[in-house]
Amino acid sequence: MYFLYTFIASFCAFFIMKWMKQRRHCTDLKRLDGKTVVITGGNSGIGKESAVALAARGARVILACRDPDKAEKAVREIKMRSRSLNVLHMELDLANLRSVGEFCKSFLQREKRLDILINNAAMPGVLQWTDDNFSMCFGVNHLGHFLLTNLLLPRLKECAPSRVVTLTCSSYKYQKLDFQDLNYNLLPFFTYCRSKLANIYFSQEVARVTEGKGVTSYAVLMWMFFVPCEVGAQTVVYCAVSDEAAKHNGGYFVDCRAATLRPFARDAGVAKKLWEASERLVKLA
Repeated sequence: MYFLYTFIASFCAFFIMKWMKQRRHCTDLKRLDGKTVVITGGNSGIGKESAVALAARGARVILACRDPDKAEKAVREIKMRSRSLNVLHMELDLANLRSVGEFCKSFLQREKRLDILINNAAMPGVLQWTDDNFSMCFGVNHLGHFLLTNLLLPRLKECAPSRVVTLTCSSYKYQKLDFQDLNYNLLPFFTYCRSKLANIYFSQEVARVTEGKGVTSYAVLMWMFFVPCEVGAQTVVYCAVSDEAAKHNGGYFVDCRAATLRPFARDAGVAKKLWEASERLVKLA
C-alpha cells in the first residue's frame, strides 16, 4: 500500500510540475518611473508580489489595506525585495463604504497621480455581512471596488493613459447573477462565484464607460491552487504594463494572454445593468 501511495503522489507531482512549467511570465521590461500604483489588499499573496514587481520597476506603490500592522510589515518587505523606498500604506476597509469614501478623499488630496489601479483584495466565501448590510463577498469583492474605482476615475482620466486591473476567478462560470437578489448570501461558494462574475462584468463596463478617455480595463484570472503567488502575479503585471494587453481593452487574461470567457459572461447588457444597479446600491445615482 505504501508503494501505491508513493506512486500516486509521484504521478500527481509530475503532472503538477509539468502544468506549472506551462505558466507564462511577463517579459515586458517597461519601467514605471514617475507612475503611481494603488493595490487593494496588497499586504499578502498575489497583491504583495505584484507590489514587489511594480515597485522594482520604479513605480510609487500604495497598499490600500484594512489592517495597518500587516500592511506596515508588508511595506517593509516590499521595500527590501524591490530595493525601492517609494512604497507606503493607506488604510482602506472595502467592507465599509464610508471607509472607501474617506480613502479616496485622502488619496486625492495627497497624491497628484494615479496611473494604475489594481483591484486585488478579495473575500472568500463567507456568510457574513458588511457594515452596510451587503453580503460580505458581494460587498467587498464587487461593491467596494466599484465605489473605489468610480471615485478615483477622474484622477485616472487626468493621468491617461492609465489602467484598471481587476482580479477574478475561474469559479465565475458556476453561477449567474440574479438581479432580484444581488445580495444573495445562502451558500458561501455560490456567493463567491457571483462576486467574481460581477468583477468580470464590472471590468468590461469600466472599459465601455471610459472608452476614448485614456483609461483601459482588464480582468485577470487569479490562480487559487498549486501556483506560487509570484507566478500568479505575472498576469497582473502584464496587464499593468504591456502594450500588447492594451489592444484588448475590457478583456479577460490568463497566463499573460487574452482568453475567452463563457458566452453569458460577455453579455454587455448584463454588464450595464449591473453597473446601474451598483450605482444605486452605493448611492452614486
